Amino acid sequence: MTAPHPVHATHVPGETKVALTKRLRRIEGQVRGLQKMVDEERYCADVLVQIASVQEALRGVGRLLLQNHLTHCAATAIRSGDPAEAQRVVAELVDLWGK
Repeated sequence: MTAPHPVHATHVPGETKVALTKRLRRIEGQVRGLQKMVDEERYCADVLVQIASVQEALRGVGRLLLQNHLTHCAATAIRSGDPAEAQRVVAELVDLWGK
């Protein structure tokens, strides 16, 4: 049985946290806009274009988080000298790749 993953990130640089927060707030606004479009019964194709925009914005957040995870969390675990921790993080990355 592998150890559970940590509750907190190993390291999230301040500028990364600020960028993530800005992106997520922008996405939050986009989602509110989508709700308004649905409430106003806007043309389906227009709503679908906005949904695609939100999905791409979320992918951008995911890429930034993955970069941070690989650079800090995974690298720290692999360099730790703890074979179980290294195996856990590798298994975690393989699992994330499949999602």
